[in-house]
Amino acid sequence: MARTIVDYSLALKPGDLLRIEASALAQPLVLAAHAEATRAGAHVLTRISLEGIGESFLRHASDEQLACVPESERVETETVTARLAIGGGWNNRSLSGISPDRLALQRKARAPIAERMMQRRLNGELRWCITQYPTNASAQDAEMSLAEYEDFVFGACFADRPDPIAEWQSLSAVQAGLVERLSRVRRLRVEARDTELELAVENRRWINSDGKANFPSGEVFTAPVEDSVNGRIRFEFPAVHSGRMVTGINLKFKDGRVQIAQAESGEDFLKAMIATDAGAAALGEVAFGTNAGIQRFTRNILFDEKIGGTMHFALGASYPECGGRNKSAIHWDLIKDLRTEGRVLADGELIYEQGKFK
Repeated sequence: MARTIVDYSLALKPGDLLRIEASALAQPLVLAAHAEATRAGAHVLTRISLEGIGESFLRHASDEQLACVPESERVETETVTARLAIGGGWNNRSLSGISPDRLALQRKARAPIAERMMQRRLNGELRWCITQYPTNASAQDAEMSLAEYEDFVFGACFADRPDPIAEWQSLSAVQAGLVERLSRVRRLRVEARDTELELAVENRRWINSDGKANFPSGEVFTAPVEDSVNGRIRFEFPAVHSGRMVTGINLKFKDGRVQIAQAESGEDFLKAMIATDAGAAALGEVAFGTNAGIQRFTRNILFDEKIGGTMHFALGASYPECGGRNKSAIHWDLIKDLRTEGRVLADGELIYEQGKFK
């Protein structure tokens, strides 16, 4: 897994400055990635977190402290040429008791850092990869044993194949064909149970997400035209954000913005996130999940948004490389399951039905 990330996802070369961010639980993958990166000639910084530090800070920090971004982090943002963020902590619900207002304040303060990293990535100055180390907390969320979850993670990453890089290159080629096809589309219409949603994607760029920025990956995505989203949509899968879970989400859009937001549970949190800032009530992303190796819902968006046969729609910030202009401190992916029912029309033509392209 580490070798594939270093050689394929990040394509490290001599002289690169790599920052690895992870919890102490991810030590085996951190050590393996550190060794592979060093063999590749890169210089490596490690930023390892301990259990409870993030929760403690959010509970005890003043508003001034929440809004502070240390100068050392700004310097690293400008100087690292590669970033590897490894998920996998002790408790995936550790922030569930934190006020949404405090979470929003911290996100707003860090938004310029995220925007600057995105800008450097677009300029070719920075490569990044987000991945997952299997932990008991994530296995429990996925309703698997740790051994079963380990097999799931390595399988989703193709790390259990004889030649993982060849597998990712093969998926990339398939998705390149989808990108070429979708790039000719002006409007999409999604039809399913409790769902009739229309949006424009004309003059927007579709991106082939093929195991580089996300590992694993398996999706093609773009940014909808900001004021074009109209209709309603229901999301069958729970949505998780900052340790909070919201179920049974129903959204109604008019001219690109959420007009009605309902949920079976967590509705107050849903509405608080949509009120984070002006851009949080708009869609910043529309995407098709294509990874056939991911079929189970795990409550981890890194995997869930790539489930083959699903679409996802993100509230908040769009990715500039798509041509999107929506800005927000949040980017919250919500997953629509189309595997058993539902279809997508492109400019009136049926292109996708029951989780498969026609």
